[in-house]
Amino acid sequence: MNMELRLLNLFCIVAAVLFLAFIVVNAITSASVGELLSTDNLFITVVCLLMALIFAVNPLLYLKSEGKLPIPFIKTTSASTAQVSGSKTPALLDAKGRAVPPDVRAIVSQMGQAKTKDA
Repeated sequence: MNMELRLLNLFCIVAAVLFLAFIVVNAITSASVGELLSTDNLFITVVCLLMALIFAVNPLLYLKSEGKLPIPFIKTTSASTAQVSGSKTPALLDAKGRAVPPDVRAIVSQMGQAKTKDA
């Protein structure tokens, strides 16, 4: 599975680079003729940019899921940094990794306590 994933990502990167190279070749050849901003050249440029984006999305999402692509302006929280101040137990985290609000934490702690029966 890993080899197929690498091959797919390599194919997508090569295709994206080829589309970007075609844009550069199109710009150079049409600049010599003087028709750089014609409707046909702009259409080809936009289509090639869209195709390059489509092929580049898969490798970028793979790098993001592996944690190798840093996303700027987004804080990452881990269980060690999301501890409640003053307590030694780690904070409860929801499905997205965010800290649970205090009222929900109190309800969960009450649910976790065993009820004793009077004999």
